[in-house]
Amino acid sequence: MGVTADKLKAFEERRDSLLSMGGDKMIDKQHSLGKLTARERIDLFFDKGTFQEIQLFVKTRSTLFGLGEKDIKADGVITGFGKVNGRTVFASFQDFTSAGGSLGEMHAKKIWKVMDMALDARKPFVAFNDSGGARIQEGVPSLDGYGGIFYRNTIGSGYIPQITAIMGPTAGGAVYSPALTDWVFMVKGSSYMYITGPDVIKAVIGEEVTHDELGGAIAHASKSGVCHFATENDEDCINRIKTLLSYLPDSCHSPLPIADCTDSPDRECPELDTIIPDRATRSYDMRKIVIAVADNNEIVEPHELWAPNILVAFIRIMGRPVGVIANNPKAFAGVLDTKASDKASRFIRFCDAFNIPLLTFADVPGYMPGTEQEWAGIISHGAKLLHVYSEATVPKITVVTRKDYGGAYIGMCSKQLGSDYVMAWPSAEIAVMGAEGACNIIYRREINSADDPAAKRKELVAAYEEQFNNPYFAASMGIIEEVIAPRETRKRVTVILDALKDKSETRPERKHNNIPL
Repeated sequence: MGVTADKLKAFEERRDSLLSMGGDKMIDKQHSLGKLTARERIDLFFDKGTFQEIQLFVKTRSTLFGLGEKDIKADGVITGFGKVNGRTVFASFQDFTSAGGSLGEMHAKKIWKVMDMALDARKPFVAFNDSGGARIQEGVPSLDGYGGIFYRNTIGSGYIPQITAIMGPTAGGAVYSPALTDWVFMVKGSSYMYITGPDVIKAVIGEEVTHDELGGAIAHASKSGVCHFATENDEDCINRIKTLLSYLPDSCHSPLPIADCTDSPDRECPELDTIIPDRATRSYDMRKIVIAVADNNEIVEPHELWAPNILVAFIRIMGRPVGVIANNPKAFAGVLDTKASDKASRFIRFCDAFNIPLLTFADVPGYMPGTEQEWAGIISHGAKLLHVYSEATVPKITVVTRKDYGGAYIGMCSKQLGSDYVMAWPSAEIAVMGAEGACNIIYRREINSADDPAAKRKELVAAYEEQFNNPYFAASMGIIEEVIAPRETRKRVTVILDALKDKSETRPERKHNNIPL
């Protein structure tokens, strides 16, 4: 005996009611705020017809404060999986039209379920956050719900890629899951995240600030560094997440995704021969070097607005993903400070966790001096960079373009931190410090006793530069592998990455290391 017509009709009516979300009025309000609905986001994110929803019929079991009489469609969150550019991805979409997307016990358990499935299936997980926060009427179970999400974020860290899209409000405890994931996207003008909102801040400390100033996309992309990508609107956000996913493996045990490559392994970059200015004090844009080397000049750059003195980016070399770390002399001379060290260290750790090779471009005068940086902990922050480069077992290639001085030389993936192959351009200066400072120390007595100290200093500086401010002294000692013409950079990187693609390294067995956080 099959399903009766009445039961089938009742099922379809119940399902269609749940699919309607918060109803036309709430959907119109969502659109008036410049936001798409959760189901519209699903249609944009997944390949057409591939989304499989799970636990549609789950609902709150709380009867406190009138919740027993309230109809919260799908308990405010849509969960499931589907194909993104042909690859399986698991995701949760908070539905602001349904009780403000507030997180209660069963809402959280739906997210737990889809996260558990992603972990078991070894596939990426993406959370689309658009929520008023914890469902206060349910009390402590809401807090338990967040705790279970945080736990799963942590268990999945370095195992599967995890991405968060902030596409509306995210406040209080809800902000910690995004911070635990690998990548955070925000939408300008319609998304914000903070621990404590403007009203509480005004009441407690008397400070007046808007939602956007406090926790908007630009604030977190440029000031806190919590946001990796500040996007223009919902559609731009979703498209950029899909692009990032195309560079990432399904899990730490999966092969890297190889894209079709129309670029050439033998392509030279003649523009790089003239990119270094004649004077060492002049800046240039390191981004142009990274773009020149990349397949078809394409890069994906997280943290573009934060710590601009160092850039991190995903590129492809002959279709294979590569993680790039590069000092950018265009901002603060490319110096290393606390923020730059943190930015690079987190990126390097992510790449190593997911077996993405590392390509480093070094042009660094040193670590930022001064009381502000010392008291902010530049020693421990800078040590993170030493730790993560040493810890990484993926192929590591370093290219020195110009200055590479002192402790920062070591920090930018020197040979002794495990770089597999170090190359330098003829313009490279690999030394303990710049010629002027070195001569003031080494030749202090000769300079001070000279009839013309200024002329003597100039003479000694020129001699020092001739001997040390070039790549050949380091090359003669095997500290770097070779000196190359800038135009050959892409060709050399391509050949070396291909040679190292099966690299395998082991580390001493232990529970885990203890990075200087």
